[in-house]
Amino acid sequence: MYVGTLSFDLLLGDVRSLKEKRSVVRPIVAELQRKYAVSAAEVDHLDLYRRACIGLAVVAGDAGHVSDVLDRCERLVAGRPEVELLSVRRRFHGDDD
Repeated sequence: MYVGTLSFDLLLGDVRSLKEKRSVVRPIVAELQRKYAVSAAEVDHLDLYRRACIGLAVVAGDAGHVSDVLDRCERLVAGRPEVELLSVRRRFHGDDD
């Protein structure tokens, strides 16, 4: 079994309230879940308007598949024009851990 995780630190565009923030973050989380069958959620900076941290995890029996899904998720978030990707943290856990 292999587990991969990503955490995205995001700077949001012209957002002036937590309600506006949710309208930007929720569609990203939903698309990650729908397209790639990952577990995803907003996990940090919950009370800041222009910052968000999205975390996701994927579990599979093949290390290559986990790596491929993480790459696709990273490209999806990086390609969103309404957010600026400040950093990405990737972790990979295998049978040896």
